Amino acid sequence: MLKTRLIPVLLLKNGILVRSRSFSLHQFTGNHLYQVQRFSDWKADEIIYLDITRDNNYNLYSGKSVIGSTSSNINMKHNNQDNIIDIIKSVSKVCRVPLTIGGKIKNLKDISLRLKAGADKVAINTAALEDPLFIKKASEEFGSQCIVISIDVKKDLQKKSDKWNIYKKFGKEKVNIGLSEWIKKIQDLGAGEILIQSINRDGQGKGYDLKLLEVVSNISKIPVIALAGVGEYQDFVDGYNVNKDLALAAANIFHFTELSVLNAKKYMIKNKINTRL
Repeated sequence: MLKTRLIPVLLLKNGILVRSRSFSLHQFTGNHLYQVQRFSDWKADEIIYLDITRDNNYNLYSGKSVIGSTSSNINMKHNNQDNIIDIIKSVSKVCRVPLTIGGKIKNLKDISLRLKAGADKVAINTAALEDPLFIKKASEEFGSQCIVISIDVKKDLQKKSDKWNIYKKFGKEKVNIGLSEWIKKIQDLGAGEILIQSINRDGQGKGYDLKLLEVVSNISKIPVIALAGVGEYQDFVDGYNVNKDLALAAANIFHFTELSVLNAKKYMIKNKINTRL
Protein backbone atom coordinates (compact mmCIF):
# COMPACT_ATOMS: atom_id res chain seq x y z
CA MET A 1 0.00 0.00 0.00
CA LEU A 2 1.25 3.50 -0.86
CA LYS A 3 2.07 5.72 2.09
CA THR A 4 -0.18 8.72 2.69
CA ARG A 5 1.60 11.97 1.85
CA LEU A 6 1.53 14.82 4.36
CA ILE A 7 2.27 18.13 2.65
CA PRO A 8 2.89 21.51 4.34
CA VAL A 9 1.84 24.51 2.26
CA LEU A 10 3.59 27.87 2.44
CA LEU A 11 2.05 31.09 1.17
CA LEU A 12 4.36 33.83 -0.04
CA LYS A 13 3.08 37.39 -0.47
CA ASN A 14 5.50 40.13 -1.57
CA GLY A 15 8.43 38.01 -0.41
CA ILE A 16 6.94 37.39 3.03
CA LEU A 17 5.55 34.17 4.49
CA VAL A 18 1.92 34.74 5.46
CA ARG A 19 -1.05 32.88 6.83
CA SER A 20 -4.37 33.15 5.03
CA ARG A 21 -8.05 33.23 5.87
CA SER A 22 -10.78 33.05 3.22
CA PHE A 23 -8.23 34.13 0.60
CA SER A 24 -8.44 37.74 1.82
CA LEU A 25 -6.77 38.04 5.23
CA HIS A 26 -2.99 37.68 5.14
CA GLN A 27 -0.77 37.99 8.19
CA PHE A 28 3.01 37.75 8.52
CA THR A 29 4.18 34.48 10.11
CA GLY A 30 7.97 34.32 9.84
CA ASN A 31 10.96 33.58 7.63
CA HIS A 32 9.94 31.41 4.70
CA LEU A 33 13.39 29.89 4.12
CA TYR A 34 13.69 28.87 7.76
CA GLN A 35 10.24 27.32 7.62
CA VAL A 36 11.03 25.30 4.48
CA GLN A 37 14.18 23.97 6.11
CA ARG A 38 12.28 23.00 9.25
CA PHE A 39 9.58 21.19 7.27
CA SER A 40 12.29 19.26 5.40
CA ASP A 41 13.96 18.30 8.69
CA TRP A 42 10.59 17.26 10.14
CA LYS A 43 10.07 14.67 7.38
CA ALA A 44 7.44 16.40 5.25
CA ASP A 45 6.74 14.22 2.22
CA GLU A 46 6.55 17.22 -0.09
CA ILE A 47 6.24 20.99 0.21
CA ILE A 48 3.90 23.23 -1.76
CA TYR A 49 4.90 26.86 -2.12
CA LEU A 50 2.17 29.21 -3.41
CA ASP A 51 3.06 32.73 -4.50
CA ILE A 52 -0.03 34.86 -3.83
CA THR A 53 1.67 38.19 -4.58
CA ARG A 54 -0.83 40.49 -6.30
CA ASP A 55 1.83 42.70 -7.91
CA ASN A 56 5.53 42.24 -8.73
CA ASN A 57 6.96 43.71 -5.53
CA TYR A 58 9.17 41.17 -3.78
CA ASN A 59 12.09 43.35 -2.70
CA LEU A 60 10.78 44.58 0.65
CA TYR A 61 13.05 46.56 2.96
CA SER A 62 10.99 45.79 6.04
CA GLY A 63 8.66 43.01 7.06
CA LYS A 64 4.96 43.68 6.88
CA SER A 65 1.96 42.11 8.46
CA VAL A 66 -0.62 42.44 5.74
CA ILE A 67 -4.29 42.35 6.65
CA GLY A 68 -6.51 43.14 3.69
CA SER A 69 -5.06 46.33 2.23
CA THR A 70 -3.48 47.63 5.43
CA SER A 71 -0.06 46.84 6.81
CA SER A 72 2.13 47.50 9.82
CA ASN A 73 5.90 47.33 10.12
CA ILE A 74 7.58 44.36 11.77
CA ASN A 75 11.32 44.12 12.29
CA MET A 76 12.72 41.71 9.77
CA LYS A 77 15.90 41.32 7.75
CA HIS A 78 15.97 43.00 4.38
CA ASN A 79 14.99 40.61 1.60
CA ASN A 80 17.38 41.32 -1.28
CA GLN A 81 15.66 38.98 -3.73
CA ASP A 82 13.46 40.95 -6.07
CA ASN A 83 11.77 38.19 -8.07
CA ILE A 84 10.16 34.82 -7.51
CA ILE A 85 12.77 32.90 -9.50
CA ASP A 86 15.61 33.98 -7.21
CA ILE A 87 13.42 33.09 -4.24
CA ILE A 88 12.81 29.59 -5.66
CA LYS A 89 16.55 29.13 -6.13
CA SER A 90 17.12 29.94 -2.46
CA VAL A 91 14.25 27.70 -1.36
CA SER A 92 15.51 24.75 -3.40
CA LYS A 93 18.90 24.93 -1.67
CA VAL A 94 17.36 24.19 1.73
CA CYS A 95 14.42 22.01 0.63
CA ARG A 96 15.29 18.31 0.61
CA VAL A 97 11.87 16.98 -0.41
CA PRO A 98 9.86 17.36 -3.65
CA LEU A 99 8.92 21.01 -4.12
CA THR A 100 5.82 22.31 -5.91
CA ILE A 101 5.67 25.98 -6.87
CA GLY A 102 2.39 27.70 -7.73
CA GLY A 103 1.23 31.22 -8.50
CA LYS A 104 1.54 33.65 -11.41
CA ILE A 105 2.24 30.95 -14.00
CA LYS A 106 0.95 32.18 -17.36
CA ASN A 107 2.90 30.31 -20.05
CA LEU A 108 5.38 27.53 -20.77
CA LYS A 109 8.34 29.84 -20.14
CA ASP A 110 7.09 30.52 -16.61
CA ILE A 111 7.00 26.77 -15.96
CA SER A 112 10.46 26.25 -17.44
CA LEU A 113 11.97 29.03 -15.31
CA ARG A 114 10.52 27.56 -12.13
CA LEU A 115 11.66 24.02 -12.89
CA LYS A 116 15.16 25.21 -13.78
CA ALA A 117 15.27 27.21 -10.55
CA GLY A 118 14.67 24.03 -8.53
CA ALA A 119 10.96 23.23 -8.49
CA ASP A 120 9.94 19.61 -9.06
CA LYS A 121 6.33 20.43 -9.95
CA VAL A 122 4.21 23.48 -10.69
CA ALA A 123 0.65 24.25 -9.63
CA ILE A 124 -1.50 26.12 -12.15
CA ASN A 125 -4.90 27.73 -11.63
CA THR A 126 -5.98 30.82 -13.60
CA ALA A 127 -3.99 30.13 -16.76
CA ALA A 128 -5.53 26.66 -17.06
CA LEU A 129 -9.06 27.98 -16.62
CA GLU A 130 -8.52 30.72 -19.22
CA ASP A 131 -6.94 28.33 -21.71
CA PRO A 132 -7.54 24.63 -20.91
CA LEU A 133 -5.26 23.57 -23.78
CA PHE A 134 -2.42 25.06 -21.76
CA ILE A 135 -2.68 21.94 -19.60
CA LYS A 136 -2.09 19.71 -22.60
CA LYS A 137 0.81 21.82 -23.86
CA ALA A 138 2.44 21.89 -20.42
CA SER A 139 2.00 18.16 -19.87
CA GLU A 140 3.49 17.33 -23.28
CA GLU A 141 6.39 19.74 -22.79
CA PHE A 142 7.37 18.88 -19.22
CA GLY A 143 5.57 15.61 -18.41
CA SER A 144 2.30 15.02 -16.62
CA GLN A 145 4.10 14.17 -13.39
CA CYS A 146 5.07 17.80 -12.79
CA ILE A 147 1.77 19.49 -13.74
CA VAL A 148 -0.60 20.06 -10.81
CA ILE A 149 -3.89 21.83 -11.47
CA SER A 150 -5.13 23.84 -8.51
CA ILE A 151 -8.90 24.14 -8.13
CA ASP A 152 -10.19 26.82 -5.76
CA VAL A 153 -13.86 26.39 -4.94
CA LYS A 154 -16.45 28.18 -2.87
CA LYS A 155 -19.89 27.03 -1.82
CA ASP A 156 -22.80 29.50 -1.65
CA LEU A 157 -23.62 28.88 2.00
CA GLN A 158 -26.93 30.75 1.78
CA LYS A 159 -28.29 28.27 -0.75
CA LYS A 160 -27.43 25.31 1.50
CA SER A 161 -26.61 23.03 -1.43
CA ASP A 162 -23.69 20.78 -2.28
CA LYS A 163 -22.68 22.85 -5.29
CA TRP A 164 -19.23 24.39 -5.39
CA ASN A 165 -18.35 27.23 -7.74
CA ILE A 166 -14.85 27.39 -9.20
CA TYR A 167 -12.86 30.60 -8.86
CA LYS A 168 -9.74 32.05 -10.47
CA LYS A 169 -7.46 35.06 -9.84
CA PHE A 170 -6.88 34.51 -6.11
CA GLY A 171 -10.47 33.47 -5.53
CA LYS A 172 -11.90 36.73 -6.86
CA GLU A 173 -13.59 35.70 -10.13
CA LYS A 174 -16.16 32.94 -10.48
CA VAL A 175 -15.78 30.69 -13.52
CA ASN A 176 -18.72 29.32 -15.45
CA ILE A 177 -17.78 25.65 -15.47
CA GLY A 178 -19.01 22.82 -13.26
CA LEU A 179 -16.66 21.06 -10.88
CA SER A 180 -17.27 17.61 -12.35
CA GLU A 181 -16.77 18.86 -15.90
CA TRP A 182 -13.55 20.66 -15.01
CA ILE A 183 -12.02 17.69 -13.21
CA LYS A 184 -12.75 15.40 -16.16
CA LYS A 185 -11.27 17.95 -18.58
CA ILE A 186 -8.16 18.37 -16.44
CA GLN A 187 -7.36 14.68 -16.46
CA ASP A 188 -8.25 14.24 -20.15
CA LEU A 189 -5.78 17.02 -21.03
CA GLY A 190 -2.95 15.23 -19.24
CA ALA A 191 -2.52 16.82 -15.82
CA GLY A 192 -0.79 14.62 -13.29
CA GLU A 193 -2.44 15.80 -10.09
CA ILE A 194 -5.20 17.98 -8.64
CA LEU A 195 -4.92 20.33 -5.67
CA ILE A 196 -8.45 20.98 -4.38
CA GLN A 197 -8.95 23.88 -1.99
CA SER A 198 -12.09 25.16 -0.28
CA ILE A 199 -12.12 28.95 -0.01
CA ASN A 200 -14.86 28.66 2.63
CA ARG A 201 -12.56 26.56 4.85
CA ASP A 202 -9.33 28.51 4.24
CA GLY A 203 -7.83 29.46 7.60
CA GLN A 204 -10.93 28.48 9.55
CA GLY A 205 -9.46 25.49 11.39
CA LYS A 206 -12.76 23.59 11.21
CA GLY A 207 -11.53 20.64 9.20
CA TYR A 208 -11.57 19.74 5.53
CA ASP A 209 -14.81 20.02 3.56
CA LEU A 210 -15.32 16.25 3.66
CA LYS A 211 -18.27 16.27 1.27
CA LEU A 212 -16.14 18.14 -1.27
CA LEU A 213 -13.36 15.58 -0.91
CA GLU A 214 -15.85 12.76 -1.39
CA VAL A 215 -17.26 14.31 -4.56
CA VAL A 216 -13.84 15.02 -6.05
CA SER A 217 -12.53 11.56 -5.14
CA ASN A 218 -15.45 9.90 -6.93
CA ILE A 219 -14.74 11.83 -10.13
CA SER A 220 -10.97 12.07 -10.36
CA LYS A 221 -8.84 9.31 -11.82
CA ILE A 222 -5.60 11.13 -11.02
CA PRO A 223 -4.09 11.82 -7.57
CA VAL A 224 -5.81 14.46 -5.45
CA ILE A 225 -4.29 16.70 -2.77
CA ALA A 226 -6.73 18.04 -0.16
CA LEU A 227 -6.16 21.54 1.23
CA ALA A 228 -7.87 24.10 3.52
CA GLY A 229 -9.46 23.84 6.93
CA VAL A 230 -7.13 21.72 9.07
CA GLY A 231 -7.18 22.92 12.66
CA GLU A 232 -6.11 19.76 14.52
CA TYR A 233 -4.41 16.50 13.66
CA GLN A 234 -7.70 14.60 13.73
CA ASP A 235 -8.70 16.52 10.59
CA PHE A 236 -6.01 14.61 8.68
CA VAL A 237 -7.53 11.34 9.87
CA ASP A 238 -11.00 12.48 8.82
CA GLY A 239 -9.71 13.38 5.35
CA TYR A 240 -7.97 10.04 5.02
CA ASN A 241 -11.17 8.22 5.97
CA VAL A 242 -12.96 9.85 3.02
CA ASN A 243 -10.41 8.49 0.56
CA LYS A 244 -7.29 6.58 1.55
CA ASP A 245 -5.56 7.67 -1.66
CA LEU A 246 -5.75 11.39 -0.85
CA ALA A 247 -2.62 13.37 -0.14
CA LEU A 248 -3.24 15.60 2.88
CA ALA A 249 -2.05 19.22 2.80
CA ALA A 250 -2.33 22.09 5.26
CA ALA A 251 -0.77 25.47 5.96
CA ASN A 252 -1.47 27.31 9.21
CA ILE A 253 -1.43 24.31 11.56
CA PHE A 254 2.23 23.60 10.80
CA HIS A 255 3.64 27.08 11.40
CA PHE A 256 3.36 27.61 15.14
CA THR A 257 4.23 24.29 16.77
CA GLU A 258 7.69 22.77 17.03
CA LEU A 259 8.05 19.42 15.21
CA SER A 260 4.49 19.86 13.91
CA VAL A 261 4.88 17.65 10.84
CA LEU A 262 6.45 14.81 12.82
CA ASN A 263 3.79 15.08 15.52
CA ALA A 264 1.04 15.00 12.91
CA LYS A 265 2.56 11.88 11.37
CA LYS A 266 2.81 10.17 14.74
CA TYR A 267 -0.86 10.93 15.32
CA MET A 268 -1.74 9.49 11.92
CA ILE A 269 0.29 6.33 12.56
CA LYS A 270 -1.46 5.97 15.91
CA ASN A 271 -4.69 5.99 13.92
CA LYS A 272 -3.40 3.23 11.63
CA ILE A 273 -2.57 5.48 8.66
CA ASN A 274 0.44 4.29 6.70
CA THR A 275 2.79 7.27 6.47
CA ARG A 276 6.54 7.74 6.31
CA LEU A 277 8.46 8.78 9.42
